[in-house]
Amino acid sequence: MLKEILKNHHLILASGSPRRHQFLKDLDIPFIVDHKSIKEEYPDTLRGSEITDYLSELKAEVFLKALKDHEILITSDTIVWHEGKALGKPETSSEAFKMIESMSGKTHEVITSVTFTTNKSQKTLNDTTRVTFKDLTKDEISYYIEHYHPLDKAGAYGIQEWIGLIGITRVEGSYFNVVGLPTHLVYKALVEIASR
Repeated sequence: MLKEILKNHHLILASGSPRRHQFLKDLDIPFIVDHKSIKEEYPDTLRGSEITDYLSELKAEVFLKALKDHEILITSDTIVWHEGKALGKPETSSEAFKMIESMSGKTHEVITSVTFTTNKSQKTLNDTTRVTFKDLTKDEISYYIEHYHPLDKAGAYGIQEWIGLIGITRVEGSYFNVVGLPTHLVYKALVEIASR
């Protein structure tokens, strides 16, 4: 359906995430990947979705001058927001352990922002999902980190992996948002852009 709606557009996904690539494939949307690395830094006055909105738009900046007519650039950013702090991607296994341990037995928020940029306009949407972990043992956390190496994931875990299967007791909101992309918002936004 989206393929037909977007037949006069070219989609560029600026993300190295295999999960985001798969989501667009599953939505049956033709796209190309063009990922440019940037320094993901933001003002420390930002909170929650302000952070992901800022970073998602920052990722689009490097493409602005090159965008042509009928091209739609999709950039995105995800954080785990827990106890007033943003948990990004851990740099070490010990940092990953501390992140997961801090969320054990508690509820945190996963926030994803998606920015849709053309050479005429830009729109950023965000979605928040509340996720609750059971009380995780140290052995469970260590097992997950050793076997799944979650250093490429915000908050040091993937809901679709072993830790999610055994440890998550409640999800309030979009599951796909936690995996990395609020697909319902992406679909809606692309339909609106293509209909203009």
